[in-house]
Order: sequence, then C-alpha cells, then structure tokens
Amino acid sequence: MAEDLMRYDLIAQEALRGVVRAALQRVARTGLPGDHHFYIAIKTRAPGVRISERLLEKYPDEITIVLQHQFWGLDVGEDRFVVELSFDNIPEKLFVPYNAISGFFDPSVQFGLQFETVEANENAEPAGDDVPDTAGPTAGNSDEPPAEDDGGEPGAAVVSLDAFRKK
Repeated sequence: MAEDLMRYDLIAQEALRGVVRAALQRVARTGLPGDHHFYIAIKTRAPGVRISERLLEKYPDEITIVLQHQFWGLDVGEDRFVVELSFDNIPEKLFVPYNAISGFFDPSVQFGLQFETVEANENAEPAGDDVPDTAGPTAGNSDEPPAEDDGGEPGAAVVSLDAFRKK
C-alpha cells in the first residue's frame, strides 16, 4: 500500500473539530437551544491551553468542562475558544485551542466525537492506535455526572478515526 502523504487522518480531525467550532459559534450567538449542553474534554498541557495554575495542579492531564447553565464570556475564534466557568465557586477563564480538545459530547442527543490531540508539530506521526480517554475528571457548572457510554445506545454518533486507519 502507498504511504498516506496527504495525512487524511489529520484533515478529517480538523474537519470534525469544525463541527465543535460551529456548535460553539451557534451557542455564542443564540445560547444553548432546548436541552442541549456540552461536555468538552481538554488536554490541559496541550500547546496554547491557558488555565490557572490551580486548575492545572488539580487536572494535570485532562479536564472535562460542562457548558450548560452557568458559563459566560464564550468567545469563539477560528482556532480556539475562550469561556469563563466557575470551579468550586471561583471564576476561571479558559483559553482552549481546538487541537487541545480530546472529546466532545452532547448528551441531549447522544452525539459525540473523540479526537487525537495534535502535537505542536502537525507533521508528527499520530500516537499509535490509542484514542484519548475522555472520561477524565469533570469540572464546571453542572451537577450532572458525565454521561456513560454503554456502547449500545441507539442513535449514538461517536466517531473514532481509528476505524479508518490501516492496521
């Protein structure tokens, strides 16, 4: 087989991160419609992530934020978003590049995406067949625990790019 010099895996991830960006843009303009809300898993040490030292100490690898009832200052850019949340009744501002997102889930419609986090050098080889674990600690503004994936939920739309890779 020929080597994939186009890096379709990275192109596909970029396109799917565009889904997250479009959802956040809609929420920034009009608010969350209906029962929609988002769990967003973020690699806290990914390039460009800016969170407080307090949060970085508490969540050294990954944090899952919840955008539901109490968030503000959502600013959605082309390559990152900024949002303010309360953690233990302390307001925090997070700067999150889309490349730092390892998971996105809207439990109201059972829609989810999982991503490999892209290293600072986008030409680097992907990290094997591992899909990042998005069930890390949850922080944010909801009393609801993260939804569990039972693997058989009808209508679930979790996409893993590993399904498209050669083994």
